[in-house]
Amino acid sequence: MGVVRCYVLVFNMAAPIDLELKKAFAELQSKMIDTQQKAKLADLQIDQLTRMKKHANLTHAEIKTLPDNTRMYEGVGRMFILQCKEDVNTQLTYKQKTADEKIKELEQKKTYLERTVKDAEDNIREMLMSRRAQ
Repeated sequence: MGVVRCYVLVFNMAAPIDLELKKAFAELQSKMIDTQQKAKLADLQIDQLTRMKKHANLTHAEIKTLPDNTRMYEGVGRMFILQCKEDVNTQLTYKQKTADEKIKELEQKKTYLERTVKDAEDNIREMLMSRRAQ
């Protein structure tokens, strides 16, 4: 996960407080906290999908070694359903494929979140520079 910077603005009581700047910092802080939470959630989901993909891959590898006429059962709730080897392989391949797609989507979402925070930071910096120039 990328580095998220927090800025603390200390206002001198003698100096006039720029309410617009204070509001922008408050918005940035809330946006950064929200983004951090969303990025952590995306990381957790990526980890879970990676584990699921690995489990499906290992199961698929073990099933390959079995003869075609082996009776296989799929757990559904509290019961098991008899499945042919081909159906089990198809389901495992589908799980791996969907996990890959979801992982890619989550990584794109995470990079987007990090980019929006960076843009907000740049806007605040720009605002600070313009205030100092005045």
